[in-house]
Amino acid sequence: MSATARQYWQLTKPRVVALIVFTAFVGMLLARVDPAPGMPPLPPQLPPLTAALFGFIGIWLAAASAATINQLLDARIDAKMTRTSWRPIVVGQITPRNALIFALLLATLSMAVLLLWVNVLTAVLTFASLIGYAVIYTVFLKRATPQNIVIGGLAGAAPPALGWVAITGELHPYALLLVLIIYVWTPPHFWALAIFRRADYSRAQVPMLPVTHGVHYTRLQILLYTILLTVVTVLPWATHMSGGFYLGGVLVLDAVFVYYAVRLMRPPSEAYAMKVFNYSIIYLMALFAFLLADRWLLPFGS
Repeated sequence: MSATARQYWQLTKPRVVALIVFTAFVGMLLARVDPAPGMPPLPPQLPPLTAALFGFIGIWLAAASAATINQLLDARIDAKMTRTSWRPIVVGQITPRNALIFALLLATLSMAVLLLWVNVLTAVLTFASLIGYAVIYTVFLKRATPQNIVIGGLAGAAPPALGWVAITGELHPYALLLVLIIYVWTPPHFWALAIFRRADYSRAQVPMLPVTHGVHYTRLQILLYTILLTVVTVLPWATHMSGGFYLGGVLVLDAVFVYYAVRLMRPPSEAYAMKVFNYSIIYLMALFAFLLADRWLLPFGS
């Protein structure tokens, strides 16, 4: 990969986007059509190749576009933060004009792919998610309220539903349940990072919760949201979306997350918040992996 290509690749926040498209892909593989009343549940079936492939590409392109727009609009903030001061626009490797062209190209390709080879509903929901993150969250919420992550989290939680709709063409309640899981996961995930990087956010004048309400209050909110997350993540089992294997796995994941959140109230070191942040990423990936395994690999799954 050339230096220029690598710089544009960095604009798309590849690690973040990888997690997004992973949950979208799992949403595709979990997607199902309800059987007729009185009929037994349908066995899992591989999704149509065209819808799955182009749905994956279209959602990835939209997520990459949103990440690029985020970096474009946040360049002033990024320049003041240690964590982001290396980004291509900040250091002048890519001009704002070229970044905007790149983002618009990705968004246009995304909509074209989804409209031509997937379905209209997926395109509409994907575009709404892009605008929600790249514009509403980045331009308004991030700078306006310490509840920015809570209010704006819906856009980032949408990918599994987008994947589901790409396969079935409808927004099933189970797809919304996947969205709810990520939505409730987002605050403890991001606030852990915000605690560790609070000096950065303060310097950039971004009203993140640890800056406006203090670290102790933020730790308490992380604990409360983690407990709520434990309740929400049991719902796939309670609603017969998933079976016993998922339940056993997610209860272990939840127990570890709660342990981290409790210990964060009196952490052994300043860096402990980053351990919570890193575990939250592993947690979400493992949770979706358990959903997938329960549905596809185990005879006692749902």
